[in-house]
Amino acid sequence: MIDEVEKDAETRMKKTVESTRDDMVRIRTGRASTALLDHLTVDYYGSPTPINQVASVSVADARTISIQPWEKQMMSLIEKSILESDLGLNPLTAGETMRIPLPPMTEQRRVELTKVVKNEGEKGKIAIRNIRRDAIQTIRDLLKEKEITQDEEKQSEGVLQDLTNKYIALIDEVVAEKEKEVMEV
Repeated sequence: MIDEVEKDAETRMKKTVESTRDDMVRIRTGRASTALLDHLTVDYYGSPTPINQVASVSVADARTISIQPWEKQMMSLIEKSILESDLGLNPLTAGETMRIPLPPMTEQRRVELTKVVKNEGEKGKIAIRNIRRDAIQTIRDLLKEKEITQDEEKQSEGVLQDLTNKYIALIDEVVAEKEKEVMEV
């Protein structure tokens, strides 16, 4: 019973770290990456579809993303999706290919982005602490129902705290890595 609660908590914590890592990928660093467009969708015959499923998305050079739609009519929809996003990118269309130049980042913008990175990291840590809190509450409910002993409860709380510390340290690593990437000129 306790093992199930601990395993569930650990699984959810792993997913939180991965989610935080995915959120960090979306933060623009001035270096071209196809992951910047992963969360954008276009209306493809009535259903929202990720851009990378209606076009070939690649990195042309260090500061340019290249998009080549498989169907010509998708060009305007992709352009509209990029312009409406919060990425602040301006696509340039030339024939059947769209290029998205990434402007160089200023020092002020880099400092702003490090604050965003820290904020995303803090959201991840809060989520992990909430998972710990829920798991501990479940363990305490088991104690109230007399399904486990007090010793088992204390031991399980220690295990959950160790898991929490481990995954918060992983989030700190992800944040530090992204901050270094953002501040790199």
